[in-house]
Amino acid sequence: MPLSPEHRTRIKICGLTREADVDAAVEAGADAIGFVLYEKSPRYVDSDRAAALAKRLPPFVTPVLLLVNASTELLSRALDAVPNALLQFHGDETPSQCEALERPYIRAARMAPGFDLLDFALSFSTAQAMLVDAHVEGYGGGGQVFDWSLLPKQLPRPMILSGGLRPGNVRDGVIGVRPWAVDVSSGVESAKGIKDAVLMRQFCQAVRAADRQCAEAA
Repeated sequence: MPLSPEHRTRIKICGLTREADVDAAVEAGADAIGFVLYEKSPRYVDSDRAAALAKRLPPFVTPVLLLVNASTELLSRALDAVPNALLQFHGDETPSQCEALERPYIRAARMAPGFDLLDFALSFSTAQAMLVDAHVEGYGGGGQVFDWSLLPKQLPRPMILSGGLRPGNVRDGVIGVRPWAVDVSSGVESAKGIKDAVLMRQFCQAVRAADRQCAEAA
């Protein structure tokens, strides 16, 4: 989807596990906060913990629940715990599985040579956005940057750029890709699941600087 030069890139910070980190992410300027409900992740929180952390969010900062091949029971618990959450599917979920809950959702796509992102996006036509990440073993991007030249110039759904982003490279990603939003996790951490308030602030500042540069160049 084409963006205007004045587009404000939205910022999602994912994998938060502590109250102080949620507060710092909001203060830094995050538009969305992600909670990982995948037990194999070092950033895992259960539904009750996600609910407690999400209650700290002010209006207009969106809680996002990251799910990987979740059971029906887990989905039910998660939606009961955080009823206003946006869902993010990161596993092998089919379009019908993503649509079954009749809730807004994001679909993650793992980029690799030969992967047809346009075809994938068309098959998930009801998704709010497509989150593009690196293709690594397991699920998630592993904090790795993928080749941004693999991305098509336009998608039928808004694009969220993820995969190895950090304060030092997110400006290039925003200017080069012009995504609807960016997503960061390990790039603003001092340890797995432990966010760094300074890095989160620097990341958000770098995104805003990129937006200004795009607007000035138009």
